Amino acid sequence: MNGGIRLELISPAVEDNAPIPNLSLATVAALTPPEMRVSFTDDLINPVDLNGDLKDVDLVGITCSTKTAPRAYEIAKAYRERGIPVVLGGIHPTGVPEEALEHCDAVVVGEAEEIWPHLIEDFQRGNLERIYQREGFTPPKQIPQARLDIYNPKDYFPLDPLQATRGCPYLCDFCSVRRFFGGTYRYRPVEDVVGEVRSLRHKVIMFADDNIVGHPRYSRQLLEALTPLRKWWIGQASLAGLEDEEMIKLMARSGCVGLLIGFESISDQNIKLSRKYQNRPAEYQQIIHNLHRHGIAIWASFLFGFDHDDKGIFERTVRFAIEAKFFSVVFAILTPYPGTALYQRLKEEGRLTDERWWLLGDQEACAPHFHPRKMTREELREGWEWAWRKYYSYSSILKRFQWEYSPTLVNKIIYFPFNIFQRRFIRKKNLKGERLRWTKLPWTMRAAK
Repeated sequence: MNGGIRLELISPAVEDNAPIPNLSLATVAALTPPEMRVSFTDDLINPVDLNGDLKDVDLVGITCSTKTAPRAYEIAKAYRERGIPVVLGGIHPTGVPEEALEHCDAVVVGEAEEIWPHLIEDFQRGNLERIYQREGFTPPKQIPQARLDIYNPKDYFPLDPLQATRGCPYLCDFCSVRRFFGGTYRYRPVEDVVGEVRSLRHKVIMFADDNIVGHPRYSRQLLEALTPLRKWWIGQASLAGLEDEEMIKLMARSGCVGLLIGFESISDQNIKLSRKYQNRPAEYQQIIHNLHRHGIAIWASFLFGFDHDDKGIFERTVRFAIEAKFFSVVFAILTPYPGTALYQRLKEEGRLTDERWWLLGDQEACAPHFHPRKMTREELREGWEWAWRKYYSYSSILKRFQWEYSPTLVNKIIYFPFNIFQRRFIRKKNLKGERLRWTKLPWTMRAAK
């Protein structure tokens, strides 16, 4: 096969999420030989018409999470029926490769850096294998700068994603990150990360790391190097890395304006049961106060459905979240993802509603996918819906505004528009199950004129 191979990369979507570029496919594009013609479709922005004209390409690569698995399989089927081979990769095929193989021609298990070039060579020779997997994990020096040029910037929020570290040493039983990225931190050379940051076009960058402050010494070196670049950045962080206020001060100086933090539960019993030992509910308030005092907004996440959750957990959690004045909160129903310790435990206890729940027609509508200990499935879902409704009520939005702290960019300009939009979004998507097409957003409509 000659060098004019046309490769289509696809990010499937089954629900509305924030329009942020998919870093994994941009990385795959960077690993692809330059003589290949790479195209990209974000199913969230431009839904793939399974019954219409699909792109005329030679090979399709689809990234797949557990939530997007049914949609990924549908897209793969449509292309394969037209004689176009499909490769599936991502966290879900890594967890259940045999299932994924039922729907594609080849599966990439784990990270792609040292696998994808070999797969392309095999495809060019007409000898595509079924599974591509390597032992161990990618040396961080070999992680390339993502090819963000495959995206139309007008389709997304004005920010650029990148990754500095991979891996997680924590043992949270509901999380599948450790299986995909490994149980130790791997970090790219600071000079490589800084060089990439300098090349990014937007003022705001987003670190896609699972914990940007996971390795204290490395994190300090990185943050000190970022400081003179005068970028604003957001990312994810573990509470274990935020106990040191000096680290928080350095984060603020380096341009941090917001963090996504997995609090998960306000119950010590739930934290211990889930083995998220790095979280200590007694220390939540002090960390929250320190972050807010230094102008860092918090996007908090909580899970409902742990074995020690009773019907009062919803009211207690929402009250805590309002008093904490989080910029935003995600309430999720505990989900037994394949390959996790939680999934195995619930399976052994006979508490799963369906061992392959992710193949159901509407995962969200069928959740929870297990039987809770101290309430019914219906009570868990009703409480979850109540939490969303209460937290994004007008009175809650007003109470959560940071009146007592110096106004930051996020607090001063973004807070009220974001929360009003989020209120509408939650009521239509989470509570009514509607889809809100991002193509209807103002900046996209203007671009289309």
